[in-house]
Amino acid sequence: MIMKNKIKILSLTMAAMAVFASCKKNFEEFNTGLSGLTDAQLNADYTKVIGPMKEVQRNLINQTNWIYQLQQNLNGDVYSGYFMSPTTYGGDNNTNYFMKDGWNDRIMINQLDDVMQKVKSFEDGTKAYAATTFNYSSAMLNILTVIEGQKVSDIHGPVIYSKFGKPNADLSVDYDSQQAAYNNFFTTLDNAIAKLKLAANAGDVTAMKAADMVYGGDVNKWIKLANTLRLRMAIRIRYADAATAKTQGEKALNAANGGLIEANEDNAFINYGAGHPINDIINSWGDCRAGAPLGAILGGYNDPRLPKYMTPAADAAVSGQYIGIRNGITLVDNDRYRSYSKPAALSANGDYFSGTNGKARLACAAETWFLKAEAALLGWANAGNIQVDYENGVKVSFDEWGVSGSAAAYLADNTSTAKPYIDPKAIVPGQNDVLAGSPYLSNITIKWDGAATDEKKLERIITQKWIAIYPDGQEAWSEFRRTGYPKLFPVINNASGGTISTTAFIRRLPFCTKFINSNPGGYQRAIATLGGPDNGGTKLWWDKKP
Repeated sequence: MIMKNKIKILSLTMAAMAVFASCKKNFEEFNTGLSGLTDAQLNADYTKVIGPMKEVQRNLINQTNWIYQLQQNLNGDVYSGYFMSPTTYGGDNNTNYFMKDGWNDRIMINQLDDVMQKVKSFEDGTKAYAATTFNYSSAMLNILTVIEGQKVSDIHGPVIYSKFGKPNADLSVDYDSQQAAYNNFFTTLDNAIAKLKLAANAGDVTAMKAADMVYGGDVNKWIKLANTLRLRMAIRIRYADAATAKTQGEKALNAANGGLIEANEDNAFINYGAGHPINDIINSWGDCRAGAPLGAILGGYNDPRLPKYMTPAADAAVSGQYIGIRNGITLVDNDRYRSYSKPAALSANGDYFSGTNGKARLACAAETWFLKAEAALLGWANAGNIQVDYENGVKVSFDEWGVSGSAAAYLADNTSTAKPYIDPKAIVPGQNDVLAGSPYLSNITIKWDGAATDEKKLERIITQKWIAIYPDGQEAWSEFRRTGYPKLFPVINNASGGTISTTAFIRRLPFCTKFINSNPGGYQRAIATLGGPDNGGTKLWWDKKP
């Protein structure tokens, strides 16, 4: 039967090739007839570059549901404390620190194949338009490669970035160490901003307007995004390389360089024009629910953003409560926790998780103000007043989520703290309880306290930042690893075999077999820069807080 099928397939293939050969001589006429356009007309509409540009944007936070699930939802989204899965998936997995190799390879596949390679396709496509200088669109794509490259580096450490498409003589490809990668990200942003400043004379702004899914052709907003990313990365490395952090941070803070995203109207989104991929994961598949810290922190603060971020639980044991699920919980079946709170993202400008018109946020004004607050704590030039920055971060977040009227009362609250998490459905009684006095339950309040220690000031800034940058689980996980804030609940069942500390939490994801086997020389040189074994317990280069 197998041989007969092979013969049948071979015959069909040969027939198809014969048909193609007979049509090839008329291909140009045939192709024009299909589209109704000649090559000259297609080129006039920039189709050879618009397609790759849109693909890069859609793939940045991938629009395909199962790819997004593997790219972010089953790692950063969970480790941030924002989300947790009620699904057993047949046993141990990422949610309890058992690294599923096949779950994690989409992170690098997405960066290399779906972003970097599409940028290469764009660059190849520009050759068809010799008369056009692509400063605007090239700068835009440079910025997007930084976003994606930083994301992958903050997951694995070393990343293929500056050496992409540049194989060695033995066909291996080198990774940038994380330190080298960050330096390359800063240089890429320098180049992108220089191009954007020339974009008004580039000739491609009008033509590319339809391809810009983030800002619709607004060059000045792209400059603000680039500066915001620079400040984000400067703060990220401040414990590892204080001098570079200060230099790059102050460059971003200097208004003469184009400004930052400080108002919600400048927030950066990928506008899918279709459903957000998490919509299916939450509603159709039932694989995603809110994380326990989200309900405990926002619930304890009586935060008006809580019903914007979570739905009330439908489960009879916790009916009407805003209650999430602990990481690494004992799951006996898929239904035990599915009626706990679902994640939501109901902003003042619509549902980010919409099944028809979803948005993925790349950067927001609230994040900028909290970055400025931390920069002010460090004494960086042009960072402003730390209390003003902190309070502005809360205010613009309240505006974004449509609860602006309650900001003043919230900022005056100097008593509320995170509330204990108690799970009435725990398999082992008390196993999932986090009661008052636990080292994993923060006692930080909301109201700014200028007399507090710098460490308490940092905890207050990062706790509110964590709330404000929801639902970006990847960025929230990175900030938690960098600072230790907000205080999160540790994994209950740790299946890492001792490679990841329960109390120190997961620090990174190891490289996947696919990339180890396909590039062994590059892999060996990459892990030599890690400073530890290739497992989830090894800290990244920037993870140096004393």
